[in-house]
Amino acid sequence: MTVSPPDTDVPESFAAMLEQQAALRPHAPAILTDTGRMSFGELEQQAKVVAGALAASGVVRGDRVGLLIGNRPEWLAMTFGIARLGATAVPFSTWSTRDELKFLLEDARIALLFIDSGFKGRDFPADLAAIAAEGGYRGPVVALDGGPGSVAKQFSGFLRDAAPMEESAAGIAEDDAFILYTSGSTSKPKGVRLRHRHLVWNGFQIGERQGLTSRDRIMLTAPLFWAFGGANALPAAWSHGAALVLMDRFEAAAAIDLIEQHQCTSIYTLPATTNALLRSPGFDRSRTLSLRTGLTIGTSEDFMIAVDRLGVPELCNIYGATETCGNCVVTPHDWPVEKRRACQGPPLDGQEIRIRDRDSGQLLPLTSVGLVEVRGSTSPGYTGASAILNATAFTADGFYKTGDLGRFNDEGAFVFVGRDTEMIKRQGINVSPAEIEEVMMRFAGVAECAVTGVPDTDKGELIVALVVPAVATLDVEALALHCRAHLSRYKLPDLIRTCDALPVTPTGKLARKDVKAIGIGLAEEAREAAR
Repeated sequence: MTVSPPDTDVPESFAAMLEQQAALRPHAPAILTDTGRMSFGELEQQAKVVAGALAASGVVRGDRVGLLIGNRPEWLAMTFGIARLGATAVPFSTWSTRDELKFLLEDARIALLFIDSGFKGRDFPADLAAIAAEGGYRGPVVALDGGPGSVAKQFSGFLRDAAPMEESAAGIAEDDAFILYTSGSTSKPKGVRLRHRHLVWNGFQIGERQGLTSRDRIMLTAPLFWAFGGANALPAAWSHGAALVLMDRFEAAAAIDLIEQHQCTSIYTLPATTNALLRSPGFDRSRTLSLRTGLTIGTSEDFMIAVDRLGVPELCNIYGATETCGNCVVTPHDWPVEKRRACQGPPLDGQEIRIRDRDSGQLLPLTSVGLVEVRGSTSPGYTGASAILNATAFTADGFYKTGDLGRFNDEGAFVFVGRDTEMIKRQGINVSPAEIEEVMMRFAGVAECAVTGVPDTDKGELIVALVVPAVATLDVEALALHCRAHLSRYKLPDLIRTCDALPVTPTGKLARKDVKAIGIGLAEEAREAAR
């Protein structure tokens, strides 16, 4: 399988992609929200001013600029201003706790941070002040207007005297456009480097598989700081001149309103998102008739629920990871639905997949089930503390080791079989058991703990924690409060159960398979008790 070179008509950077669309369709909508729109021409002008303001503040090519903001037009103006300057955007999750932010800010080594200081009741300025007091990030902070005033600058003031940067940085195709943080097998998030040329080319291919054109309007239910949003939907849409429909944070009723208001033709959804839309009191199939295509993950049954009940007849099945620019495999939208539901499709142009035996390490025929490795439009490696993993996560010849099991069918389409790693996939988001275990072990009453994921219809996987108490009577409610104080909501255990001892192997190592079996039993007991 040969890696294809990029088409010469596809831009080689985020900055060039926006410039291309602003030249081709300056008045066409790039962003649509519940309150208004922004055209490609208007966005390019804002990006020029952001780039000029960053340069005036001392940010230079290669610097990293953080974003702690929801799905707002400003996020995109900032990101493309950063790209225009030749710097690297580092979006942080707005779900991050103070402890998580402290690590992320230190690990990313950013030169400047943009924040939404009033995001959904979060007081990010207070978090940053506490982090600084603990010896953490003390760099410049720029806040969107309207939030608490305890930061150095407001966004409007930051831009006020800036001279627009008319010429974007040259030769940045192989520079990092993003560093996206994703949970991994370690207890801390991994900083994934993603380069301009690969993001735009891969996104263009994802858009081609969806059949996108400049007439499409794409409902993005995922956050832009996640690969499904910023590394996938964004370049897929704007490499085709399509509009992104944004909401600051996903809410089912508001999403249905936006789909109907803007007559969205494509949707980025997940099983939990689809179920939330279908359960919303405001859902009526007549309100989503405009939907034609889009992307989702999940089981064959999950896929058909989105096709039949939500009503997305040309929905695409997908496979990928942050390290593979969001997706490396996508089913063509015009395949028969029975074919789309049974596989994740052929690799995208520019992506190469091979299969390796999980025991011997030998390469296998593509139709055999084995460990999946990907090369092409992939990350060049991790940065920060996670850079230590590069030697084990990537092969000497440039393949990313996904830790997943898969195969190809007789028609050359990839079929995802399952995960060989212990990663929990909760509502489409990777969650590291080690990260949760580390937090729980900091609670004084915990001697040992093990965390696992068990299948769940709505959430993809429930998080179950087994705990060996260090005290006679463990206050489980206090332990749950401890977790809520130090972990994002999507990482919180659904069930915490005490036990006398954790299962171990004959060599004394934690028996993860036995932990999962126990977790499945506990989850079933909880379901029975709730009936």
